[in-house]
Amino acid sequence: MPEISRFYGIIITMYYLDHPPPHFHVRYNEMRATVRLDNLSVHAGKLSGRVADLVREWAVLHQEELQDNWQRAVDRRPLVPIAPLP
Repeated sequence: MPEISRFYGIIITMYYLDHPPPHFHVRYNEMRATVRLDNLSVHAGKLSGRVADLVREWAVLHQEELQDNWQRAVDRRPLVPIAPLP
């Protein structure tokens, strides 16, 4: 599972040929979740409020890059790293 970003201990990944709806995966300590690209809601799993807020803040800044990486994953092309939160 290719890692596309990492910040404050939060790891963001995408899988190749993953199922719809378009989403990314989040890991932080024991927490695991998938976050939809269309509305940035937690689709499956659970994140604490602070982690969810940081992930949402990051995703808002990088929506276009996330959409591009989703299409790259569907097409089985290499994913592009996305800058972390400062």
